[in-house]
Formats: sequence, C-alpha cells, structure tokens
Amino acid sequence: MANPVVLTVDDDPAVSRAVARDVRRRYGDRYRVVRASSGEEALTALREVKLRGDQVAVLLADYRMPQMNGIQFLEAAMDLFPAARRVLLTAYADTDAAIDAINVVDLDHYLLKPWHPPEEKLYPVLDALLDAWAAAPETTTNEVRVIGHRWSAPSFTVRDFLARNLVPYRWLLADEPEGGRLLAAAEACAEDVPVVITTDGTTLVKPTEAELATHVGLSTTPAADFYDLVVVGAGPAGLGAAVYGASEGLRTVLVERQATGGQAGQSSRIENYLGFPDGVSGAQLADRARRQALKFGAELLTARDVVGLEAAGATRLLRFSDGTSIAAHTVVLATGVSYRQLTAPGLAELTGRGVFYGSASTEAPSCAGQDVYIVGGANSAGQAAVYFARHARRVHLLVRGPDLRRSMSHYLIEQIERIDNVEVHPHSEVVGGDGTDHLEQLTICDNRIGERRSVKASWLFVFIGAEPRTDWLADVVARDARGYVLTGPDLASDGRRPAGWALPREPYLLESSLPGVFAAGDVRADSVKRVASAVGEGAMVVSLAHQYLAAQ
Repeated sequence: MANPVVLTVDDDPAVSRAVARDVRRRYGDRYRVVRASSGEEALTALREVKLRGDQVAVLLADYRMPQMNGIQFLEAAMDLFPAARRVLLTAYADTDAAIDAINVVDLDHYLLKPWHPPEEKLYPVLDALLDAWAAAPETTTNEVRVIGHRWSAPSFTVRDFLARNLVPYRWLLADEPEGGRLLAAAEACAEDVPVVITTDGTTLVKPTEAELATHVGLSTTPAADFYDLVVVGAGPAGLGAAVYGASEGLRTVLVERQATGGQAGQSSRIENYLGFPDGVSGAQLADRARRQALKFGAELLTARDVVGLEAAGATRLLRFSDGTSIAAHTVVLATGVSYRQLTAPGLAELTGRGVFYGSASTEAPSCAGQDVYIVGGANSAGQAAVYFARHARRVHLLVRGPDLRRSMSHYLIEQIERIDNVEVHPHSEVVGGDGTDHLEQLTICDNRIGERRSVKASWLFVFIGAEPRTDWLADVVARDARGYVLTGPDLASDGRRPAGWALPREPYLLESSLPGVFAAGDVRADSVKRVASAVGEGAMVVSLAHQYLAAQ
C-alpha cells in the first residue's frame, strides 16, 4: 500500500511550494505529499486516491481561493475522507471565518500565515493531528471493491464471478456511507450499479464478465493462434486434461466461460475425494489444479465463450462469441453440465434476487438468522445444506422423492441427520414464488396428496439435476437424445462405424464422432458424475490424444 497522503491546496504558487516543502521535509519518509493549485484540482486528486484505496491523513487548504475557497473545499473533501484531519491556512484578517469553519467543516486547526519557523508553528500542530489520525485511521484496501444494491441480480453476477475466480473483493452497498463515497469519487450514481473499482483505481460501470476478467488480472487473450491441445471447460475433467497435457509437453490452452472448477468448484466441501481425508472445498481443489496447470505451462483463458467447432483438414477450429478463433491438432470437450432451472411461476424474475442456481456461497453470510430453502436430493444439495446450516437459522431441504437414499452419498445423509437445524421435507416441490424486489414467499406442494402451503422465504437455492450446454455442437459431433456427447463404443451401437467416419480404425474410447475431438467428464454420455472420475477421464484423454497425434 502507498503511504498515507497529506494534501495541500493553495492557489498562490509560492505559498503552495513552501507548505509542501516544509511538510515533505519532516514527514516525506512516512507520508506522500500531494500538492494542488485549486479546490477542483485537489478534489480530482482526492477522487483518484479514494479509487486506489489509499488513505488521506491531513488536508491543508488555503482559505482565500477563487471559485472554491478553503472552507468549501474541506466541506466537499469530507464526503470522500471523513476521517482526514482538516487544517485551514488563513491570514490574520480571516480568523473570524476560520473560527466559523470549526462548526461548518469540523475544522481541527487553523494556521496563520506565515507559519515560520515551522519547527514552532507548523510541526507541533501536524504532529498532534497525525498522531490523532494514526490512532484511528480509515480502512485501506488493496482489494477490488464492488458497489451495488442488496437485491440486484447484476450485482450478484459480478460478485459471484469474482468469488468463483478467487479474486478478493470488498462488497459495499450503494446506500451505505462508504459505498456512497466511492460512487462520488467515481462520479457515478446509485443507478449506475454495479460499479467495480479495481486495485489500480480503474472504475467499471456495469461491466461484462469479459471486461471484469481483463481488469482484475485474468487472462482472456490466447498467446498463439495454434495449439496441440485445446481444452474447453475448466471443471475437474478440463483441469485434469490441462495438467496432464501441459506436463507431457503438449502446447495446451484451457478455455473457460466463467470460472475454474465448474459445478465442483461451487461445492462447500468434498469429503470423498481420494487423498483428502478431512475434505476439501471445491474452490480449493480447483485452485490447486489451476495453479498446477499453469506451473506446467498451460494457458488459461477466462470469460471466453466457445460457440463453434469445425474441421479444416487435420486442424480443429474453435470459434469464440466475439468472432475470433483458435486452432489446434486436438480438442477436449469438458464443458460439464448446468443446473436445470425451476419453471414454477414467479421464480424466473427473481433469479439472482433470492433465487439462485448452485450454492452461491457469497450469499451465505447474508442468510444469518434466516430460513434457507434448498431444492434437490443429490450430493450438491446435501453439501449446500451442511454449509448453509452454519449460517442460517434453519435449512429446509426439499426432496421430490421419499428420502435422500436414492441419490445422495451415505456419508452426507449421516451428516445431515446429525445437524439439528437441517430439516428434510420428502415429497416436496416448489410450485411458485413471489416477491417485489426480491423473493419473499414460496409455494410448496406435497406431491403425494397435492396439498399446497405458502411459506415466507428470502433464500432459495436450486440443485435439480443438470443438462449439457452442447447446442453449439449439434451439427458437429454425435450426441444422445439429452445432448450428451457420444464417444468410443457408444458411437456404433449397431456394430458399424459412425456416419462420416473416414479413418480405418475405430474411434478411441473417449473420442467423439469427429476424429481428434474428445469428451471427458459430465458432458460425455453415460459418464460417472463424480469428481474423481472426471479427473481420471481428463488424464486418460491426453493419452488418447497422444495416440491420435502419433498416427497423423
């Protein structure tokens, strides 16, 4: 962090240089002295300091300045840095105005010009003010700051993107004092949110995920046009393929639409993954794998949406949504699956405003002392229930079937049974939701008897199965009726090679109907929906890619 600022403002160049010189001579090793020649110039400098997340310790302003006098400047500066100590420089004739300013801007001191010798008239005053300020300084931060509204879906999207990409950030409400000060510094208003202020002070108003990624240090542009291996999707399968591909010498790039980890990255705790007897969060596991892939030389592109795949001879071409493209010898499709959305009336409009798909762990602290409703009966829903039980007053787990045994691991069922504030509701479905600016009420149906009841609720997290995002592959590779990519033996259930297959060999085990294009993890038809199996397929597919390349 930069040293705290002492700002001096005076329209007389000689006086301005003198005061800055005297302050710098005694305090320059601990404080950064910023000099301005007018109130407007000084306010511009303060806005920049505020946006960078730095501190201002003392403001010294001359009383007699045109356009904006010292009292007017200090009054405006208070809105940005209320804890900064305020000093007015005055001539003897202006002492009455200085005394009046004590009430107007809560003035800490006024100094008569000239202040020489500074050892007697300036430094004792500043010493006392700096000591007082240092005893209770303003909070500094080197984090990204996000200003938004509590029940704003775009604000949630920004926070979720940063959290899932492990970018530290500070969340501020637009109607809170500090949030308002930052909006003022950015010359934005409450209607502009979400506003993101990066660590270097750059202001982003309603940024897209691509803009956000670029400004917080995530890579979005490929370093080359051609690769040995392109992996699409950075869930466990994609991360596994990137680690093994790069470690075995393939020039590898990993392309992710949103954040590394996929659905597994949102899991609060994975306890049945080999080598982690105490469990590991999905975010921790994904971060370790990401760093491992980067260590071996893989590139990672974030916030890049792949929308097309085509064959150009032996080359496989991938097109991005912005019209650019990259090419490779081989491609691994590891796009995983997305949670299906509830179709009950009233819920679509409340997505991101009380209705969330996936764990949305950023919201957990806000659930303190409230009831949380979770829909789903598989492991992801169970892990979320255990996690939210630490924050919420009560967690209601709504399950369509008679119990959890059909789709949830035994260890999770036992955990849930031991948690007093988790209640399982069998034969229950959400059939409606209502609210103004956020979710306020749910309608729940007992599917055995058709009886409906309404409950007050502000939090609904949905884990109701998943579907692959493979529409962009419809005319390129063979898929099953649900959209999952067919590979290997599944391509020729009748004993014949897939249509259009021109090679003399059969497709490899994880190879799609387009030679050199492989599928791994949840996106592959009939795959085992577990983290360990996805990682294993990611490793296996690299071996098959080597075989494909060797035969070319």
